[in-house]
Amino acid sequence: MPNTATRQILVTSALPYANGDIHLGHLLEYIQTDIWVRFQKSRGQQCHYVCADDAHGTAIMLRAEQEGITPEALIARVSRDHQQDFARFGVAFDNYYSTHSAENRAFSELIYTRLRDAGHIATRDIEQMYDPERGLFLADRFIKGTCPKCHADDQYGDNCEACGATYTPAELIDPVSAISGATPEVRGSTHYFFKLPDFADFMQRWINDDRVQPQIRNKLMEWFEDGFNEWDISRDAPYFGFEIPDAPGKYFYVWLDAPIGYLASFKNLCEREGLDFDSYWKPDSDAEVYHFIGKDIVYFHALFWPAMLHGAGFRTPTAVNCHGFVTVDGAKMSKSRGTFIKAATYADHLNPEYLRYYFAAKLTSRIDDLDLNLDDFAARVNSDLVGKVVNIASRCAGFVKKLGGGTLSAHCAEPAMVARFIEAGDDIAEHYETREFGRAMRRVMELADEANTYIAEAEPWVLAKQDGREQEVLDICSVGINLFRQLMVYLAPVVPAMAEQAQAFLKLDTLSWASRHEVLTEHAINKFKPLMTRVERDRIDAMIEASKEDIAAEQKLKDAPKGPLVDDPIAEEISFDDFTRVDLRIARIARASYVKGADKLLQLTLDLGGETRNVFSGIRSSYAPEALEGRLTIMVANLAPRKMRFGVSEGMVLASANDAGIYLLSPDDGAEPGQRVT
Repeated sequence: MPNTATRQILVTSALPYANGDIHLGHLLEYIQTDIWVRFQKSRGQQCHYVCADDAHGTAIMLRAEQEGITPEALIARVSRDHQQDFARFGVAFDNYYSTHSAENRAFSELIYTRLRDAGHIATRDIEQMYDPERGLFLADRFIKGTCPKCHADDQYGDNCEACGATYTPAELIDPVSAISGATPEVRGSTHYFFKLPDFADFMQRWINDDRVQPQIRNKLMEWFEDGFNEWDISRDAPYFGFEIPDAPGKYFYVWLDAPIGYLASFKNLCEREGLDFDSYWKPDSDAEVYHFIGKDIVYFHALFWPAMLHGAGFRTPTAVNCHGFVTVDGAKMSKSRGTFIKAATYADHLNPEYLRYYFAAKLTSRIDDLDLNLDDFAARVNSDLVGKVVNIASRCAGFVKKLGGGTLSAHCAEPAMVARFIEAGDDIAEHYETREFGRAMRRVMELADEANTYIAEAEPWVLAKQDGREQEVLDICSVGINLFRQLMVYLAPVVPAMAEQAQAFLKLDTLSWASRHEVLTEHAINKFKPLMTRVERDRIDAMIEASKEDIAAEQKLKDAPKGPLVDDPIAEEISFDDFTRVDLRIARIARASYVKGADKLLQLTLDLGGETRNVFSGIRSSYAPEALEGRLTIMVANLAPRKMRFGVSEGMVLASANDAGIYLLSPDDGAEPGQRVT
């Protein structure tokens, strides 16, 4: 395992689509990745974890249309919800961005033009499915039919979930529009293609260079032996995405700019923190780049993506790490049984760190599916985290407080035992490094059993009742606290919130991997507070019922009539003189940021053409800060400053609101900051 010098590591998870909620199936990947990243950081590596919302495509366009809002407002709202869910589960991105960004547009155009100029882009007319009722060409995922390879019914237009085959929508048997149900018409259209066969030799070498797990390599080689096809990378208007530079009315297919979002998010981080982007992405880079993905999107990440990068003069990933799916109680997640569980619903009822530990305890480096057995989930968390690990501290802390005044013994009574716990960190680190988290957790719990056995056999509670044995009791319990500390170092990547509480209890500056080598003697600790409570079955049952209610509410929303629900009455009349007192000015949003502790507010720095104003605006539900910067808007410039608990607001921006969202008012192009609105 490389550890002789500080490593430069960039890590990504697959980009969640900006068209729905995060659920437990998604969380497996982000928790797995976050644990690995936290481990690397604990070891002192320079490790960066970036992600973004996948924000383009027909689905986004149609969803926004259905809700009566702009696609930008939709993706801003979904991004906020996604980030809130991830934060509740301790998934600590160094940067979370969006594929609908200036950086992603720039990299998409750069990669495309480099491939085009090198002769790796082709154009040809194809026959394409068209929905005559909706008046648009149908993206692959909006056509359903029978798989042309295995003849499975109800398969999407780009790949078969039954046999894994990939194909074009035109190859589907008996296709229908998933949008309107109409029978698609076949119409001609010019499309742009990435010439993947140009990279056949390169990809064969890449696949055989330990870039993927053996099971994935075997699948990739099957595709390779079947022969590569050129990849259709364009879609026709109307389409929400980036227009291809030299092709008016043609847009990059969402799967082209989605993985490029990794570069864009990292570039955004580099600009903010002064990192060297090229040192990670140049062809001869010594840095490491790892993608964590689900097995269902291997085709895009392990064939198209490395070939695109190589052809455009970028380095390719060090490895693409794949995982399986989540099942619940041995079956596919089910809406009817309430086992299709949203992240937010789980977090409303159960401690997210229960799930982090359970996933870790079952995760391997392979691509096997992971079953969330709810009875086993409760039993394992209660036994391991509460009954074993926390129990060590709760058994010993009171005696340290009573007999040592809250300070550990001046010497270690069991140096050999403590040394074994420290030495075990090398094997546990190897398991983390190779993503064998289940093995790491088993080793940690073996140590926890050993620590509990030591305390049980020493019986400090018995000795404490005997005169003159106070120091012996303090020595035993000081060993126990040291062993607990070692275990929390090893568990910190998995249960970071619990580790933070343990660190406060132990009065330590860090629980980094290297810190375990220091034995705590004559060290003061705080009063012990329970670090984790037991999983109660009634909370699990309540979560299941709430999940059923979520599905019922979603269905009710889908069935509800669309359109405005209320009519806003016209406000009381004012005179013309009253109106002329309002000074409306054009302002450019120079900076926008979230307001800590405020769910509805964004903080805006407004440029009025010579002066700036600080304004707090309740538009957070519809806009991400990065989508606002540089945009023109209209503000009330002579509104009296208002003191808020977050600071002073020096004006007001104008916006419109209805049940569908909030819409910031913007002037036409050509307006200048500071101009008066008349």
